[in-house]
Amino acid sequence: MRVLKKINSLYLLPIFTLSFIAFNCKQSSENINVKPETQTSEVRTFNQEMEPYGGQPAFDAKPSTDDLEYQVKYHRAFEATLWALPAVAIYRFRAAAIEHLGYKDNDIIAYSQVASPKLEAITANSSTPYITAFSDLSQGPSVLEIPEAGPDGSLYGQVVDHWQITIADIGPSGLDKGKASKYLFTPPNYDGEIPTGYIHVASPSYRIAFAFRSVRAPGKSVEDAYAYAKRLRMYRLNEATNPPQQKFIDPSNERYPTLPFFSEKHFSDIHAIFSLENSKPIDKVMVGMLSSLGIEHGKKEFNPDEKTRKAMNQGSIDAYYYLMDLWDNYPKSWLYWPDRHYASLMQADKNKSFSYVYENSVDIETKALQYFQCTYVPKVLSDNPATQYIMCMNDSDGDLLEANKTYKVIVPAQMPVKQFWALTVYDKATYSFIYSESNRTTLSSYDLPNMKKNEDGSVTIYVGPQAPEGLESNWIPTRGKRPMPMFRLYGPTEEFNNKTFKMPDFEKANN
Repeated sequence: MRVLKKINSLYLLPIFTLSFIAFNCKQSSENINVKPETQTSEVRTFNQEMEPYGGQPAFDAKPSTDDLEYQVKYHRAFEATLWALPAVAIYRFRAAAIEHLGYKDNDIIAYSQVASPKLEAITANSSTPYITAFSDLSQGPSVLEIPEAGPDGSLYGQVVDHWQITIADIGPSGLDKGKASKYLFTPPNYDGEIPTGYIHVASPSYRIAFAFRSVRAPGKSVEDAYAYAKRLRMYRLNEATNPPQQKFIDPSNERYPTLPFFSEKHFSDIHAIFSLENSKPIDKVMVGMLSSLGIEHGKKEFNPDEKTRKAMNQGSIDAYYYLMDLWDNYPKSWLYWPDRHYASLMQADKNKSFSYVYENSVDIETKALQYFQCTYVPKVLSDNPATQYIMCMNDSDGDLLEANKTYKVIVPAQMPVKQFWALTVYDKATYSFIYSESNRTTLSSYDLPNMKKNEDGSVTIYVGPQAPEGLESNWIPTRGKRPMPMFRLYGPTEEFNNKTFKMPDFEKANN
């Protein structure tokens, strides 16, 4: 019995001791106001006298997420979407041509008709037939032959590099001055001999693209403009002594979906571009960060994991909505006339160019805004440009245009243009044409004979989901889409360029 009592007391002592310690720890915890669940083996305390001023976050700081790797990928995807948008928007034209039209480099896409909504492109026009082509100079220099401007027609447009920066304006306002010419485009660091008889353009990128408008001469038809476009030729320099028969593709009745994707597919395009193209010094930081998304120069494979795909998809979506919000809250300094609600489609940088590169910075945000709703801009914005484009940003009350409302605008009888004017309505969500039963996207001075005129010779054009009764010929359908109307003026007069002429605002229509 005595032995048993001794053993029991030995067992009881640790239990009593542990209970006593636990009680005192609880009391101590309450005294220092620290919740029991936050107890660790080491209680953190902060004494500034015993710590350096920097080197770590604040004492009570915590990471915003448990998955910092995803957060880094997301932020890089968001910024890369804005940064690469000009390059992706122009690359999409080439990729879509290959994917949907069976295109090969140096073929020429020429529309035999004005474009319909089947051309899914950013703020395209549907008044003059389009011409476009692409070349990969990594396979060697390319030659572009253009016809003389004259009574049969003329060209207006640009050749651009992979950043969509114009490397050559074409046509009467371009390097050729409207004369029949041969352009020679050479790749980066080209050291071969330049033959005589060419307008030489050294491209900063391997891939180049062009888009021209075949502008109708007075008295000429769309068919004439198409015939004029088919005088173009494009081929490799090493084929110059015996150029191959030119292949033309007419997608007038085919869907040509060139719009950028705001999804993970956006980054497949970024990879296709920057795995080939060399980086300029101003691009190297961003290109370096793309490696965290699996995009590297010279790396042909692009197989992002699930986490990276998710981050790229969400980052691209958020960038899209960010740009949409910026456009809805545009700076009032962008207004073409301070007392009207139009802004120029061409929001050039401070140097009147479209690179947005300054001595100490690159304005990525304004650059993204420009190329979000426009492609193929001129090299320099002239004070007297050959064409003017003005977008309706708000109605006469200053309100944003809405999807299911009808608006009207009075087009004066004497518009300040030498060639023609056109009003095109786009879907604000995509900046592309709106599909409808009629597929009418534009009314222009070419349509005046079929439109009902006001007593003073002006015409009232209606934009909305339904035509006012008896005014179908004066109506552009929106099919319930949020509209973005835009006036094009080909050959604007001095009166327009110096802003003494003012376009009436769009008004809400009571119908």
